[in-house]
Amino acid sequence: MERLKIAIQKSGRLSDKSIDLFEKAGISISSNSSRILFASAADFPVDILYLRDDDIPQCVADGVADCGIVGENVIWETGKQVETIEKLGFGKCRLSLAIPRDSQYTGLDWFNGKKIATTYPNILKKVLSENAIKADIHVISGSVEICPVIGLADAIFDIVSTGSTLLSNGLVEKEQMVFSEAVMIKNGNLNAEKEEIIKKLLFRIHAIKAAKSNKYILLNAPKKNLDKIISLLPGMKSPSVVPLADGEWVSVHSVVKENQFWEIIDQLQAEGAQGILVVPIEKMIL
Repeated sequence: MERLKIAIQKSGRLSDKSIDLFEKAGISISSNSSRILFASAADFPVDILYLRDDDIPQCVADGVADCGIVGENVIWETGKQVETIEKLGFGKCRLSLAIPRDSQYTGLDWFNGKKIATTYPNILKKVLSENAIKADIHVISGSVEICPVIGLADAIFDIVSTGSTLLSNGLVEKEQMVFSEAVMIKNGNLNAEKEEIIKKLLFRIHAIKAAKSNKYILLNAPKKNLDKIISLLPGMKSPSVVPLADGEWVSVHSVVKENQFWEIIDQLQAEGAQGILVVPIEKMIL
């Protein structure tokens, strides 16, 4: 039987979240360590390759791995020919232009003629071209935040998640240029059996993603206002209504998106809804 080889980040911000995704999908992977480069799942036809994130697109493009989980920014930078099959909803970040805090910033034209340090020269080159900016790109393999401090560059172009690293190095984010998140990619020449494994894996991932953004809601409602309360619930289908011991009340069960629930909570209470419970959903099959 075929097994699907999936490359994930050996260490870093996407490694733990990738393993967590597999575990939520019912796929048990041996815990990683600095010396483990390969692991197999016993309960699903998947093998895991632990690689540097920069190597994942190349390995998938060359067929060393069938699939990979990697940040979109890495795919864009390497330019490898791979197919993105699913946005995973984690590892979100942005690539931004940042400058020393005490600089007098005048807008994007400030970067004309400046030296910009980055580990993403290909993405930066495209960003500068799209904005008609002529600047000198200084490629750095390590931490770029130190470059303006030591006079190696006037600005940087780098990944930003919280901005705390910029702040600690006397920099301020000025322009958010590119947005990225973790995605699943695949080689474009897989056989039918491996494509079927991917289909089954994506089915599980979709169930996890759907559950994350939805909540199971239970509330007690007076019968006289039931129709109004049901009309307020933006669930997938008609909610379940369960009789209570008190014949004037019923229990209403539904699934709603969490942000929609907070928008209607006041209206539900105004119609007499009581004992409102909002419960996480582990899996959700649409």
